[in-house]
Amino acid sequence: MPYFLNTPIINNSFTEVANYKYFVDKSELIDKVTECIDTPNKYICITRPRRFGKTINAMMLAAYYSKNADFKGLFDNLKISESPSYLEHLNKHNVIYITFNANSSNAETYKKYIDFYKDRLIRDITENYPNIPVDDPIDLILQKIFEFTKKGFIFVIDEWDYIFNNNLFSNEDRESFLQFLKDLLKDKPYVELAYMTGVLPIAKYSSGSALNMFVEFNIMNDHQFDKYFGFTHDEVEDLCKKQSRLSMAELKDWYNGYRTCNNLQVYNPRSVALALNQGVCQSYWTNTGPLDEILYYINQDIDAVENDIVQMTSGIPVKIKLKGYGAEQINLNNRNQILSAMTVYGFLSYYDKTLQIPNKELRIKFDETLEDKSMGEISKVIMQSNEMLDATLRKDTVTMERIIQETHDINIPVIKYGDENSLSCVVTLAYLAARDDYKIIREMPAGIGFADFIFYPNNKSKPAFIIELKKDTTPDEALKQIHEKRYALALKDYTGQKLAVGISYDSKTKTHKVKIKDIE
Repeated sequence: MPYFLNTPIINNSFTEVANYKYFVDKSELIDKVTECIDTPNKYICITRPRRFGKTINAMMLAAYYSKNADFKGLFDNLKISESPSYLEHLNKHNVIYITFNANSSNAETYKKYIDFYKDRLIRDITENYPNIPVDDPIDLILQKIFEFTKKGFIFVIDEWDYIFNNNLFSNEDRESFLQFLKDLLKDKPYVELAYMTGVLPIAKYSSGSALNMFVEFNIMNDHQFDKYFGFTHDEVEDLCKKQSRLSMAELKDWYNGYRTCNNLQVYNPRSVALALNQGVCQSYWTNTGPLDEILYYINQDIDAVENDIVQMTSGIPVKIKLKGYGAEQINLNNRNQILSAMTVYGFLSYYDKTLQIPNKELRIKFDETLEDKSMGEISKVIMQSNEMLDATLRKDTVTMERIIQETHDINIPVIKYGDENSLSCVVTLAYLAARDDYKIIREMPAGIGFADFIFYPNNKSKPAFIIELKKDTTPDEALKQIHEKRYALALKDYTGQKLAVGISYDSKTKTHKVKIKDIE
């Protein structure tokens, strides 16, 4: 059975995906890609965070184009069947589909790794073209087939960056891998299309002209393919209707938040599908490796990145013009590169020069990062946030004032504040543990104004509370505002205990005061 050339293995895998209850039809991507066949635009590289549908789309393209297969019955039921060019390309091309993680467990050396792909591709060629000599390098073999048959090849390459993303082999070996791809694909008449996907950008690793024939489309610059990677809001709404256990509001709270450069809202497909299938919203983000790696740079506080992380974890977006993750250096040397890398990996969402943590699922990961002991004083503050919640519920204002003061005093520029926005950052950090038991809403419309914080409990046996912040005045003024602007209307449907919490900061004495009273 063929392993890479016109292989039924990948094609059948896409059939399984397409029959899944929570499958989303992205087959219109085929039309966009078909337009690029045998044109100067035939080299396409799509980079996205993990679990954004790259592999499924790659399998779909392979299933659609591969000859020696019959998938008309499958694609007749998908959107691509409405395209005028649908039948012209359906199962009419030689397709070489390679995913570069296929041999990772046996790859003791780079030679064994790359020989695995070369040997199996040559075996496939021998089975399909027994009269073609296979003693030459693969590119020359494919050239002979092209000259003999007048038929070219479509290359679909998934996880092109596997050896980079997993730190396999030496830098010299990685350069050899880039040269392998260049020799296989660049300026070859047998290449009808080269469609390649991965997480990492080519520009970061392929210096000079190695793979400069590719046009790279990432989440920060992709105006052409953006709606085909990730679930759109409308698609998630349609999926939500297929079950009754989860509401759209829950899915939006947990998984919405990514923005493409066209300002299209997209959700992580894997997380949405797992949540719908299991009937529970929780963090399905399994890949901690890159975040652990980036944590090193955060700990070094390069260009005050630690400050940015604290600010975003507190719910305050960071304004920055990202240059993209395309530096030639392997190491991340400055703030822009680090934040760009975090965006590429999917840890942050970037749109209109604004960077933020996209959703609840990722906020959980950042909370865990800040709790890491290597984060020093910040981790201590986070660890005592449970104490802050307990103190609030028992109206222990002395303990609350101590914790807020300690949070303020840690050496993070964003919380050496002079306004209520920075005070909000301090309060968010102090109450970080409350996210497990409360839905926390900042600047919520309530009564005739906007409440600074509303803490709405998941368990109705716990008190709900409203926090109002004031600078250079008293906590009594904060409580007065809660009353006069009728912020408690935001909790009118809550039948349990309700608290009003006033917190003030005196910029002269640099001290905090807290006062709590029951809301009748």
